[in-house]
Amino acid sequence: MVINMKRILLKLSGEALAGPKKTGFDEETVRKVAVQVKELVDAGIQVGIVIGGGNFWRGRTSENIDRTKADQIGMLATIMNCIYVSEIFRATGMMTNVLTPFECGSFTKLFSKDRANKYFAKGMVVFFAGGTGHPYFSTDTGVVLRAIEVEAEVILLAKAVDGVYDDDPRTNKEAKKYEEVSIDEVIEKNLQVVDMTASILARDNKMPMWVFGLNEENSIVNTVNGKFNGTKVTV
Repeated sequence: MVINMKRILLKLSGEALAGPKKTGFDEETVRKVAVQVKELVDAGIQVGIVIGGGNFWRGRTSENIDRTKADQIGMLATIMNCIYVSEIFRATGMMTNVLTPFECGSFTKLFSKDRANKYFAKGMVVFFAGGTGHPYFSTDTGVVLRAIEVEAEVILLAKAVDGVYDDDPRTNKEAKKYEEVSIDEVIEKNLQVVDMTASILARDNKMPMWVFGLNEENSIVNTVNGKFNGTKVTV
Protein backbone atom coordinates (compact mmCIF):
# COMPACT_ATOMS: atom_id res chain seq x y z
CA MET A 1 0.00 0.00 0.00
CA VAL A 2 1.23 3.50 -0.87
CA ILE A 3 0.68 5.72 2.18
CA ASN A 4 0.57 9.48 1.66
CA MET A 5 -1.68 10.52 4.53
CA LYS A 6 -1.49 10.37 8.30
CA ARG A 7 -5.07 11.24 9.32
CA ILE A 8 -8.30 11.02 7.36
CA LEU A 9 -11.95 11.51 8.17
CA LEU A 10 -14.31 9.03 6.52
CA LYS A 11 -17.98 9.92 6.08
CA LEU A 12 -20.19 6.88 5.60
CA SER A 13 -23.71 7.17 4.25
CA GLY A 14 -26.22 5.55 6.58
CA GLU A 15 -28.25 4.46 3.57
CA ALA A 16 -25.19 2.87 1.96
CA LEU A 17 -24.49 0.91 5.15
CA ALA A 18 -28.04 -0.45 5.03
CA GLY A 19 -27.13 -2.27 1.83
CA PRO A 20 -29.96 -3.50 -0.37
CA LYS A 21 -32.43 -3.24 2.53
CA LYS A 22 -32.20 0.61 2.49
CA THR A 23 -33.09 0.72 6.20
CA GLY A 24 -31.41 -0.58 9.34
CA PHE A 25 -28.04 -2.34 9.18
CA ASP A 26 -26.54 -4.75 6.69
CA GLU A 27 -23.81 -6.53 8.64
CA GLU A 28 -22.01 -7.86 5.57
CA THR A 29 -21.70 -4.35 4.12
CA VAL A 30 -20.38 -3.02 7.45
CA ARG A 31 -17.95 -5.91 7.79
CA LYS A 32 -16.48 -5.14 4.36
CA VAL A 33 -15.96 -1.54 5.45
CA ALA A 34 -14.31 -2.74 8.67
CA VAL A 35 -11.84 -4.97 6.80
CA GLN A 36 -10.78 -2.02 4.63
CA VAL A 37 -10.44 0.40 7.53
CA LYS A 38 -8.35 -2.14 9.45
CA GLU A 39 -5.97 -2.28 6.49
CA LEU A 40 -5.52 1.48 6.73
CA VAL A 41 -5.10 1.44 10.51
CA ASP A 42 -2.57 -1.40 10.32
CA ALA A 43 -0.61 0.71 7.83
CA GLY A 44 -0.41 3.58 10.32
CA ILE A 45 -3.21 5.86 9.10
CA GLN A 46 -5.35 7.49 11.78
CA VAL A 47 -9.04 7.16 10.87
CA GLY A 48 -11.97 9.19 12.13
CA ILE A 49 -15.50 8.30 11.06
CA VAL A 50 -18.81 10.14 10.79
CA ILE A 51 -21.95 8.22 9.82
CA GLY A 52 -25.20 9.68 8.52
CA GLY A 53 -28.54 8.61 9.94
CA GLY A 54 -30.50 8.21 6.72
CA ASN A 55 -30.97 4.47 7.18
CA PHE A 56 -33.20 5.29 10.15
CA TRP A 57 -34.38 8.88 9.97
CA ARG A 58 -34.35 12.00 7.85
CA GLY A 59 -35.71 14.78 10.02
CA ARG A 60 -36.22 17.31 7.26
CA THR A 61 -38.68 15.04 5.46
CA SER A 62 -41.09 14.99 8.40
CA GLU A 63 -43.70 17.75 8.16
CA ASN A 64 -45.58 16.85 11.35
CA ILE A 65 -42.73 17.12 13.84
CA ASP A 66 -41.03 20.25 15.13
CA ARG A 67 -37.75 20.72 13.24
CA THR A 68 -35.65 20.85 16.39
CA LYS A 69 -37.11 17.59 17.68
CA ALA A 70 -36.81 15.96 14.26
CA ASP A 71 -33.13 16.88 14.09
CA GLN A 72 -32.59 15.52 17.59
CA ILE A 73 -34.02 12.18 16.47
CA GLY A 74 -31.57 12.30 13.56
CA MET A 75 -28.67 12.88 15.95
CA LEU A 76 -29.70 9.80 17.92
CA ALA A 77 -29.84 7.80 14.69
CA THR A 78 -26.21 8.67 13.99
CA ILE A 79 -25.25 7.57 17.51
CA MET A 80 -26.96 4.19 17.02
CA ASN A 81 -25.11 3.79 13.73
CA CYS A 82 -21.74 4.65 15.26
CA ILE A 83 -22.18 2.30 18.22
CA TYR A 84 -23.18 -0.55 15.91
CA VAL A 85 -20.40 0.01 13.37
CA SER A 86 -17.89 0.51 16.20
CA GLU A 87 -18.75 -2.94 17.55
CA ILE A 88 -18.32 -4.57 14.14
CA PHE A 89 -14.92 -2.84 13.91
CA ARG A 90 -13.97 -4.22 17.32
CA ALA A 91 -14.97 -7.72 16.22
CA THR A 92 -12.61 -7.24 13.27
CA GLY A 93 -9.70 -6.52 15.61
CA MET A 94 -9.64 -2.73 15.96
CA MET A 95 -9.80 -0.48 19.00
CA THR A 96 -12.55 2.15 18.82
CA ASN A 97 -14.20 4.94 20.75
CA VAL A 98 -17.38 6.93 20.08
CA LEU A 99 -17.41 10.66 20.83
CA THR A 100 -20.52 12.85 20.95
CA PRO A 101 -20.98 16.62 21.41
CA PHE A 102 -23.38 15.98 24.33
CA GLU A 103 -23.49 13.51 27.21
CA CYS A 104 -25.00 10.07 26.50
CA GLY A 105 -24.39 8.46 29.85
CA SER A 106 -21.92 5.60 29.56
CA PHE A 107 -22.73 4.95 25.88
CA THR A 108 -20.19 7.44 24.52
CA LYS A 109 -17.49 9.90 25.58
CA LEU A 110 -17.86 13.67 25.35
CA PHE A 111 -16.02 15.14 22.35
CA SER A 112 -12.96 17.29 22.72
CA LYS A 113 -10.04 17.72 20.35
CA ASP A 114 -7.60 16.63 23.06
CA ARG A 115 -9.58 13.45 23.75
CA ALA A 116 -9.80 12.64 20.03
CA ASN A 117 -6.05 13.16 19.61
CA LYS A 118 -5.35 10.91 22.61
CA TYR A 119 -7.42 8.12 21.05
CA PHE A 120 -5.79 8.59 17.64
CA ALA A 121 -2.36 8.35 19.28
CA LYS A 122 -3.41 5.00 20.78
CA GLY A 123 -4.26 3.65 17.33
CA MET A 124 -8.03 3.80 17.85
CA VAL A 125 -10.63 4.47 15.20
CA VAL A 126 -12.57 7.48 16.48
CA PHE A 127 -16.28 7.77 15.69
CA PHE A 128 -17.76 11.27 15.80
CA ALA A 129 -21.49 10.75 16.42
CA GLY A 130 -24.37 13.11 17.13
CA GLY A 131 -23.54 15.65 14.43
CA THR A 132 -22.70 19.11 15.77
CA GLY A 133 -25.11 18.60 18.66
CA HIS A 134 -27.40 21.35 17.36
CA PRO A 135 -30.51 21.32 15.16
CA TYR A 136 -30.43 22.80 11.64
CA PHE A 137 -26.95 21.39 11.02
CA SER A 138 -26.53 18.15 9.08
CA THR A 139 -23.92 15.42 9.42
CA ASP A 140 -22.33 17.05 6.35
CA THR A 141 -21.55 20.09 8.46
CA GLY A 142 -20.56 17.80 11.32
CA VAL A 143 -17.97 15.92 9.27
CA VAL A 144 -16.38 19.09 7.88
CA LEU A 145 -16.31 20.68 11.33
CA ARG A 146 -14.67 17.63 12.94
CA ALA A 147 -12.18 17.27 10.07
CA ILE A 148 -11.08 20.87 10.57
CA GLU A 149 -10.93 20.53 14.34
CA VAL A 150 -8.80 17.38 14.37
CA GLU A 151 -6.72 18.59 11.41
CA ALA A 152 -7.50 15.72 9.05
CA GLU A 153 -5.80 15.90 5.69
CA VAL A 154 -8.85 14.98 3.65
CA ILE A 155 -12.49 13.99 3.98
CA LEU A 156 -13.47 10.77 2.22
CA LEU A 157 -17.17 10.78 1.33
CA ALA A 158 -18.35 7.20 0.81
CA LYS A 159 -21.78 7.39 -0.79
CA ALA A 160 -24.34 5.30 -2.61
CA VAL A 161 -23.48 7.33 -5.76
CA ASP A 162 -19.93 6.94 -7.11
CA GLY A 163 -18.94 10.58 -7.42
CA VAL A 164 -20.10 14.11 -8.22
CA TYR A 165 -22.39 14.61 -11.22
CA ASP A 166 -23.89 17.67 -12.90
CA ASP A 167 -27.33 16.16 -12.25
CA ASP A 168 -28.79 13.23 -10.32
CA PRO A 169 -27.56 10.09 -12.16
CA ARG A 170 -30.38 8.06 -10.59
CA THR A 171 -32.98 10.07 -12.48
CA ASN A 172 -30.96 11.40 -15.42
CA LYS A 173 -28.99 8.84 -17.43
CA GLU A 174 -27.27 11.68 -19.30
CA ALA A 175 -25.78 13.15 -16.12
CA LYS A 176 -22.04 13.74 -16.48
CA LYS A 177 -19.55 12.85 -13.79
CA TYR A 178 -16.69 15.08 -12.69
CA GLU A 179 -13.24 13.57 -12.17
CA GLU A 180 -12.22 16.76 -10.36
CA VAL A 181 -14.15 19.87 -9.41
CA SER A 182 -13.33 22.91 -7.27
CA ILE A 183 -15.29 23.67 -4.14
CA ASP A 184 -16.08 27.08 -5.67
CA GLU A 185 -17.79 25.37 -8.61
CA VAL A 186 -19.62 23.05 -6.24
CA ILE A 187 -21.01 26.08 -4.42
CA GLU A 188 -21.73 28.10 -7.57
CA LYS A 189 -23.61 25.22 -9.27
CA ASN A 190 -25.09 23.79 -6.07
CA LEU A 191 -23.78 20.33 -6.94
CA GLN A 192 -24.77 19.00 -3.50
CA VAL A 193 -21.60 17.14 -2.67
CA VAL A 194 -22.40 18.18 0.88
CA ASP A 195 -24.94 20.80 1.91
CA MET A 196 -24.24 24.49 1.39
CA THR A 197 -23.21 25.22 4.98
CA ALA A 198 -20.68 22.39 4.88
CA SER A 199 -19.43 23.44 1.42
CA ILE A 200 -18.70 26.99 2.57
CA LEU A 201 -17.01 25.72 5.73
CA ALA A 202 -14.81 23.40 3.64
CA ARG A 203 -13.95 26.22 1.23
CA ASP A 204 -13.08 28.72 3.95
CA ASN A 205 -10.87 26.21 5.75
CA LYS A 206 -9.37 24.61 2.65
CA MET A 207 -10.57 21.10 3.44
CA PRO A 208 -10.49 18.82 0.36
CA MET A 209 -13.09 16.09 -0.16
CA TRP A 210 -12.92 12.91 -2.21
CA VAL A 211 -16.27 11.42 -3.22
CA PHE A 212 -16.66 7.77 -4.20
CA GLY A 213 -19.07 4.84 -4.16
CA LEU A 214 -18.97 2.78 -0.97
CA ASN A 215 -20.21 -0.35 -2.70
CA GLU A 216 -17.38 -0.55 -5.23
CA GLU A 217 -14.87 -3.29 -4.48
CA ASN A 218 -12.18 -2.18 -2.00
CA SER A 219 -13.21 1.43 -2.63
CA ILE A 220 -11.95 2.93 0.66
CA VAL A 221 -8.43 1.49 0.38
CA ASN A 222 -8.27 2.32 -3.33
CA THR A 223 -9.31 5.91 -2.63
CA VAL A 224 -6.56 6.39 -0.05
CA ASN A 225 -4.10 5.09 -2.65
CA GLY A 226 -5.47 7.45 -5.31
CA LYS A 227 -6.80 4.54 -7.35
CA PHE A 228 -10.46 5.32 -7.28
CA ASN A 229 -13.32 5.94 -9.65
CA GLY A 230 -14.71 8.97 -7.84
CA THR A 231 -14.43 12.75 -7.79
CA LYS A 232 -11.85 14.96 -6.10
CA VAL A 233 -13.27 18.21 -4.74
CA THR A 234 -10.35 20.63 -4.59
CA VAL A 235 -9.94 23.80 -2.50
